[in-house]
Amino acid sequence: MMQPLKRITQTIAYIVGAYPCGRPLSSNGRPPSNNHLFPNGRPLLLLCISLILTLLLSACGFPGLTTTSQQLPQANQTPEQSPLPPLRLPQDESAHNDLTEWWYYTGHFNATDPAGKLHHYGFELVIFQALRSDLPPVYASHFAISDITRGEFHYDQLRQTEVNASIPNGTSNKGFDIHIGDWSIRGLNGQDHVTAAMKDYAINLDLSALKPPTLYNGTGLGSDGLGGFSYYYSRTRMTVTGSLTDHNQPMHVTGLGWMDHQWGNFLTLGGGGWDWYSMQLNNNAEIMLYIIRGATGQIISTYASYIDANANNHIIHPNAVNATVLDHWTSPVTGITYPSGWRIVLNDPQFQVTLTITPQLKNQELVTYQSTGNVYWEGATNIQGQVNNKTTNGEGYVELTGYTKP
Repeated sequence: MMQPLKRITQTIAYIVGAYPCGRPLSSNGRPPSNNHLFPNGRPLLLLCISLILTLLLSACGFPGLTTTSQQLPQANQTPEQSPLPPLRLPQDESAHNDLTEWWYYTGHFNATDPAGKLHHYGFELVIFQALRSDLPPVYASHFAISDITRGEFHYDQLRQTEVNASIPNGTSNKGFDIHIGDWSIRGLNGQDHVTAAMKDYAINLDLSALKPPTLYNGTGLGSDGLGGFSYYYSRTRMTVTGSLTDHNQPMHVTGLGWMDHQWGNFLTLGGGGWDWYSMQLNNNAEIMLYIIRGATGQIISTYASYIDANANNHIIHPNAVNATVLDHWTSPVTGITYPSGWRIVLNDPQFQVTLTITPQLKNQELVTYQSTGNVYWEGATNIQGQVNNKTTNGEGYVELTGYTKP
């Protein structure tokens, strides 16, 4: 994590200063006045102190570099330890009693305004859940719109502590239904609904899975490393329908979405980062790729998966994966320089893939110190290239974390 003590100081100031515990940030940066979780000042102060201590003890945990795209591996197991239970759906769609969890949506949709003009957008909506000791769960959320037609990127963030959170921990068949302020996600068996609003933009979307969930590594469970264990599945192709309000103008939208759900007893660690790519191709296939970097920038892990038109999950050997950066972009806000354009090659016996990925907007950076203590780039992309010598194109999302100002 970049300058961890500075991030801790910022978050402590956030907790005990202008943003009291248990209150989500509104779009204007102020806590809403109708939150009465802690009417008595003493419990509020005690909870704030507890959160500060927890933060100091897990500096790079939550808030920290928290994102869906890093595979966070299983803790080392000794023969005395019981094996981890298998992932089960729909039981595991809902929240768990684990340190870290998130539900992550990205996608693209189109809308036609009353004048008949076609508009194109990308969107991101994520909710994080963090459990520490016996403290109430802490939730954070990011909502972003890439307004491709206008050439603009907008985002907002919320955070709250929920003392009455319902955490089924694999015992419910009812899916998830999580609210932070007036933002929400709800889902069961690939039939999801999401809502969020910020200045000039609001979404009210239904997402319906066109394929069964794709389990990470074929099982949904990470299996190596020292950082803890992680369950992980994706819904790689979901229809998106519903409404977008763009500058007070409601419009009907249609498109494609991608959903990730990841959880486990892990803390995200500083000193490195990752590049995560989701690709939805016009041959009805998807590719998920992530590359994890160590503290000095060296690649320490690569994972690639090709989900074919019949929803078969083909895991690509890391040696068959090559990602080349084609361009860079420097943020005028943070001064951080990010990769900005890539060539992805999969040289697999079954799948010969060469794709060029181009950001639909250069600036899709989220500075989210007030909610998760980090800054990252996540944005809508165009894709063109070949799969098995056949021309293909598509759209996707790329997430970049761990990049710092020189």
